[in-house]
Amino acid sequence: MHELAGKVAIVTGASKGMGRHFVTALVAAGMKVACLARASAELDALAAELGDAVLAIPCDVASSDQASAAIAAAAAHFGRIDVVVNNAAIYHPFAFDTGSDEIIRAHVDVNVLGVAWIIRAAIPHLRAAQGQIFTISSESVRLPFPMLALYAATKAAVETLSEGLREELRSDGIRVGILRSGSVSGGAGGASWSDETKAAFYTKILSTGHAAMSGSPATPESMARALVAALALPRDISVDLIEVRAAQAGLPEGAKAVAGASA
Repeated sequence: MHELAGKVAIVTGASKGMGRHFVTALVAAGMKVACLARASAELDALAAELGDAVLAIPCDVASSDQASAAIAAAAAHFGRIDVVVNNAAIYHPFAFDTGSDEIIRAHVDVNVLGVAWIIRAAIPHLRAAQGQIFTISSESVRLPFPMLALYAATKAAVETLSEGLREELRSDGIRVGILRSGSVSGGAGGASWSDETKAAFYTKILSTGHAAMSGSPATPESMARALVAALALPRDISVDLIEVRAAQAGLPEGAKAVAGASA
């Protein structure tokens, strides 16, 4: 039996991209999963696909009231919460001098405050279960990408938040970790980008070398396996930070098209 079998996880941003793969991998490990995301056909389809193993909870994590209500609903439904995976994030390139109030506030509200609201609401349940918190960060913390400067700053903020909470919650038996992710294929982050935004962003990261640094994307299944492996470690050790990056040289998917067009 898998070490995680019978436990309950919260996954934010669960309806698409990496979040969906995290949910699938956790269910395969024998967990029950509360899937938090904004209401959508994708969230409904996830619930239909995985059945009683999941609970779909429409939630905008940027709202403290919605985050608290979602955590309460998950605990009431499953009876406990053992793991929180903070995956929901805004990831949208923009030239900083042209960044609107809306896009700047959205990055902070979702990427930083959304993590804070979920963790705050979950702590009493995690204390009872001696549980774990894992927040998904990005390789851009180490080498911020142009046009994603604010995104990188928000990820650095939640890494620092996690470091502080790790010591604050250690005496409660709650482990706090970061999964710092590299480039992953098939992500949902770029789905809303305009063609103009894609061209500007990938042209810029090709010119600065960030595209080559990022490498050929890893599969989302591999990234999900890394998360499950970290969560399943024995209770007497804690993973403070695991950085999982693409192992193969190459370029992100969007950058390949731009590089080919300019060749």
